[in-house]
Amino acid sequence: MSKVLHQPQSGNEMPRFAGRSTMMRLPAVDTAEGLDVAFIGVPLDIGTSLRAGTRFGPRQIRAESVMIRPYNMATGAAPFDSLSVADIGDVAINTYNLLDSVRVIEESYTSLMAHPVIPLTLGGDHTITLPILRALVRKHGPVGLVHIDAHTDTNDDMFGEKIAHGTTFRRAVEEGLLDCQRVVQIGQRAQGYSSGDFQWGVDQGFRLIQAEQCWYRSLAPLMQEVRTQMGAGPVYLTFDIDGIDPAWAPGTGTPEVGGLTAIQALEIVRGCRGMNLIGGDLVEVSPPYDLSGNTSQLAANLLYEMLCVLPGVHYR
Repeated sequence: MSKVLHQPQSGNEMPRFAGRSTMMRLPAVDTAEGLDVAFIGVPLDIGTSLRAGTRFGPRQIRAESVMIRPYNMATGAAPFDSLSVADIGDVAINTYNLLDSVRVIEESYTSLMAHPVIPLTLGGDHTITLPILRALVRKHGPVGLVHIDAHTDTNDDMFGEKIAHGTTFRRAVEEGLLDCQRVVQIGQRAQGYSSGDFQWGVDQGFRLIQAEQCWYRSLAPLMQEVRTQMGAGPVYLTFDIDGIDPAWAPGTGTPEVGGLTAIQALEIVRGCRGMNLIGGDLVEVSPPYDLSGNTSQLAANLLYEMLCVLPGVHYR
């Protein structure tokens, strides 16, 4: 059977303020069968530590994706010419129980991995990356990680809890999910409780590029180094929107000044072209804190850029 190459609904076919309420107005399907890439939402915010609202992230990212057209004029990527892509909806998390939600997410992605599909996830707070990694690693083995974030998310616990949005990557290391020599964290900044707050991951083998190292420069040369470090092994890309300065992306739960620009964010994601990406997510968008919709629009565009750098994408 030949592959079905879905196309986003055109703005000349249906006004962009109408039509499908899906990511990029792609078809909504119930299963990943036959897909190369699936957009999937995880509307979770009970793992947050300050401002909630990321439960509304997936819906608003989809709403702000309506202006995105199929062809990437900057890079020449034409993802819909070679990949079968659709929106498979949201994971039905448990609104009242974080640990049960983690279980539900892990089971959902484990089922997803029965298909040869790459998931691109609309978050949701950063807790969701842990169960996603658990499911993907069963299929691919320990992964390299490109992690953009204002924070390292390597706390041992938060209020005594081992699972929360700030503990994700310590648990991932402890569970053997990461190839620690192929982990790069970009954009960390602000204050800590001690001078060694960023050191734990470095001690495991992570490369950490603080936000100040990114000021006033293009990040394209950095990403050349990151591509070399990742090699041919499987890589997961996780992008916390608070890695971006709140001047560009105020709609998030834990904003920190002095962050990356939207242009640097594009450089980072485009710089992942050539990596063996097996999945990605965009997390921590909290629409109630940005009524303009700019944060969700940036998130939607970064997810599109992730799609454009996946293996198998055709370039014109």
